[in-house]
Amino acid sequence: MPSAIPRRARRRGPRRFTRRDLLVTGVLLGLPILLDLAVIWGPTLASVGLSFTSWDGIGDIEWVGGRNYHDLFTDYPPFWPAARNNLLWLAFLGLIATPFGLLLAVLLDRGVRFSRFYQSTLYMPVVLSLAIVGFIAQLILSRDQGALNAVLARDNPVDWLGDPDLNIWMILLAAGWRHTGYVMILYLAGLKSVDPSLKEAAAIDGAGARQTFFRVVLPTLRPVNVIVGVITVIEALRAFDIVYAVNQGRNGLELLSVLVTDNIIGEAARIGFGSAIAVVLLVVSLGFIVAYLVQEMRQGKVPGGDRETRRGKVPGKAQEKGEEERR
Repeated sequence: MPSAIPRRARRRGPRRFTRRDLLVTGVLLGLPILLDLAVIWGPTLASVGLSFTSWDGIGDIEWVGGRNYHDLFTDYPPFWPAARNNLLWLAFLGLIATPFGLLLAVLLDRGVRFSRFYQSTLYMPVVLSLAIVGFIAQLILSRDQGALNAVLARDNPVDWLGDPDLNIWMILLAAGWRHTGYVMILYLAGLKSVDPSLKEAAAIDGAGARQTFFRVVLPTLRPVNVIVGVITVIEALRAFDIVYAVNQGRNGLELLSVLVTDNIIGEAARIGFGSAIAVVLLVVSLGFIVAYLVQEMRQGKVPGGDRETRRGKVPGKAQEKGEEERR
């Protein structure tokens, strides 16, 4: 009796890839990997190697060991102010701009009137580069022709961008204006995906709006928190164009990225020394990101209450009501 099973169904074992399949797979995977190695990891490893040398970009490369790092930490005055400004940048974006973006997302998620207009207005700075934001800051904060001093109409106008005690805060406000809209959109997307039944169960248990947010909604936003945290660290440590557009990163606006550019591309052309600064910036960035991700992964595995919240199991009155309905 002939078998009713089709010949194609009787075949067993893994499907063999044809030469065309292997070629397409190799092209689709190989080109991005090669591009990543050439653009990202190639220059990174080259910077690490050059940081132990003395080279002006033209002559011979001279091996100097750790002398660049020793000079950087002990005999290079702009380094520590730049490092302090980078940490201040990170603290401002992480502790002020990011929570403010979360607050705006929560308010818009509640369905206020003209929410579409507010979303578009608050997100508009994100489409601008930080260099453009820097030019806008100059138009507003310039000492002689700035809009802010024109509105204040003072006899002795304030030099918002020229005073080293003020300009870093003004630039931080401009950068935070752009960062807030980005964070708001990310959190708004996360809030739209929160299960409404969790909020209803918490309300039945007698939880207020604040308790519901911090104990139910915020734990479910952990994946968004990871993304926002990493983006905040990257934005703070790679900041360059906004301060360079204002005053080329000098007079109180020094950043590590500006020092890298000044030493590698500037008149000195100390490529080895500039590479050492770049390696320090790389290590600091990786340190913050790895520590943050490890902490988030550990928090994701504890405690039992969070797991119950994710599964929608909220004990108390909500559970009792569910049992009564089943009866």
